[in-house]
Amino acid sequence: MIEVGTDRWAVRSYERRTQRSRPTFRFIVNAFIQSLPKTETHLHIEGALPYGLLHAWKPEIYPRSPAFHAPDFRFEAFPEFDAVLLGHALPWFTSAERYHEAAKVVFSKHVAQNVRYVETSFHLPVGGFINVPAREIIAAIRAAVPAGLEVRIFAGMLRTDYTGSMQAVIDDLENWDELAGVDLHGFEPVPTEPWTAKVWARLRAAGKVTKVHAGEFDGAHRVREAIEQLGSTRIQHGVRAIEDSAVVALAVESDVTFDVCPLSNVKLRVAPSIAEHPLRALMQAGVRCTISTDDPLVFANTLSDEYRALAAEAGFSRLELARLAKNGWEIADVPARVRTAMIAEIDRLAAESF
Repeated sequence: MIEVGTDRWAVRSYERRTQRSRPTFRFIVNAFIQSLPKTETHLHIEGALPYGLLHAWKPEIYPRSPAFHAPDFRFEAFPEFDAVLLGHALPWFTSAERYHEAAKVVFSKHVAQNVRYVETSFHLPVGGFINVPAREIIAAIRAAVPAGLEVRIFAGMLRTDYTGSMQAVIDDLENWDELAGVDLHGFEPVPTEPWTAKVWARLRAAGKVTKVHAGEFDGAHRVREAIEQLGSTRIQHGVRAIEDSAVVALAVESDVTFDVCPLSNVKLRVAPSIAEHPLRALMQAGVRCTISTDDPLVFANTLSDEYRALAAEAGFSRLELARLAKNGWEIADVPARVRTAMIAEIDRLAAESF
């Protein structure tokens, strides 16, 4: 077997040795990426709204190609991104039927990419933010899942949502059998309030997975907080842990998974480019990392795009891409026999010669 190297020089060297052109090489890499049985473990359903639905609904408001979908577009700061996301998602998500319609398209795109397992979160209806009952949202998403795709649904909330009537709702989430877990998201520099650790511990005791957005817009200390104070082993993003080797070591020792979204990180200026993204360094340090799309509505990305970008711009080898795919199955909420079968399939694909 010839392993593709981990930089552009190795790719060119491989092309010279095999007399294959760059287009041929790209075709081979794309075919390999398509063949991988993939997982997506960091996806906001509101942020995954297919833009085509908006354009078909109101083309006079939502042009076919919005400026923020341009490949070289970068958001200046989180508030700008948040305004674009909410300005496009909130007009659509006004009913359970709208959630179902969007989820059906989202999941069909996953199937087309050979994605077989998805973890997606929805935002809890808070203070008029979304006026659809949470359990109706869950049922609508669940009804949109096609055959051949496993989907786990998470309730997302801001660090400031444990107030008023939402306190009782959050306190009851441990009894929602249809809910896989929870996700603390939003603008990360907002302080984590004291209620979170107690609620997160209670939810884990009830068998729920507790995720935390950390190490994206704030530093490595927020990853440490998520692990040590909130007890979470699923960190959404986590990439700025690279700024503190002790936090990286803590993540490894605590068997924490970083659900990383490389193209999102570049679009939001968390990382300067895919080539300079810390994903490989985190993996080499022993951190289990997966890759996902985060908010495709805004970033115009697919999961296959994430894999392709890592191969083309960061020189990720076939074995590195396979490792990312296997990492997703290692933490997927599936029967052991399914996990074993998927990992074996990935190993077989990675071992095949070009």
